[in-house]
Amino acid sequence: MSIATVSRVINGSDRVSPRTRQKVLRVIEENGYTPNAFARGLGLNTMHTIGLLCADAADPYLAQAVNDLERRLRQSGYDSLLCCTGYEQETKEKYLSLLLSKRVDGLVLVGSHFVESEEAGNAYIRRAAQEVPVMLLGGALAGQNLYAVRCDERAAMRGAVRRLLASGRQNVLYLYNSMSFSGRNKLAGYREGYADAGRSAPEGLALMLDAYRFDVAQVRELLARKWDAGARFDAVLAADDRLAVGAAKFAKLRGLRIPQDLSIIGCNNSPIARYCDPELTSIDNRLGDLCAACVDGLMAVLEGKPCPADAALPAALVERESTDLPKEE
Repeated sequence: MSIATVSRVINGSDRVSPRTRQKVLRVIEENGYTPNAFARGLGLNTMHTIGLLCADAADPYLAQAVNDLERRLRQSGYDSLLCCTGYEQETKEKYLSLLLSKRVDGLVLVGSHFVESEEAGNAYIRRAAQEVPVMLLGGALAGQNLYAVRCDERAAMRGAVRRLLASGRQNVLYLYNSMSFSGRNKLAGYREGYADAGRSAPEGLALMLDAYRFDVAQVRELLARKWDAGARFDAVLAADDRLAVGAAKFAKLRGLRIPQDLSIIGCNNSPIARYCDPELTSIDNRLGDLCAACVDGLMAVLEGKPCPADAALPAALVERESTDLPKEE
């Protein structure tokens, strides 16, 4: 029996008689043989493996995204290789090169932290796209073989500010902790919401917590210091549900009623929003839909089918107990 015949059986070729196929399969079973995925991939010109880059798997949002992506990829017949890069540019480039060396069929950059505001910082992504298709989940970067799937968070924040102002709130504090692609868009949306009302955003009420990892006590103390220094705000719009929980802790610390004295809106519509008391109104950026669209788009590209270069899904505001918003007209 030739090596070529065994190879045809392993790779599912129909150029083998049923009798020979059964004979080969019996020998494989008796010897406990497992095909070498790397060697097989070289022959087939595909590893059926997708590389995932994630800045921080301890981040609840990113962890859920990785889980959804891996499950969807398995359903599509692809394995995953995950690298957690942190936020330093050098490390991001190192791990992207590592995944390319593993001969992955495509890359998914999970989260918007990979897209830099300065073009020079995106050169390594463009170089990777010369070798394999690159999907950006949560960010966007125009270029050949680059594809983006994201939520229109700019419009979502803009709409949230409009709703808060329509409810009678005057001074909406915007609380954030990142100037990533997503962070920049959210901040712009906050300012545009005020512009829609013919006003400028209040001076000093866009407040950045300078930490990717934080606990709610840090947020509570930051807002307390701002309040004690004389700042007055009757609403908090937060770029993340965890930041919004910190705002709720601040309200309790200073004896403010939610939502009567302080309205609070978070973002991501994570389980945290439902576990909090009172439950938080939150912007649903439809992470499950984003992950599904990301994998479906990547499969289309790998099969030579059309795929949108930049797909932006609309968000939804899920209203709960932390706001008293008027109905939209």
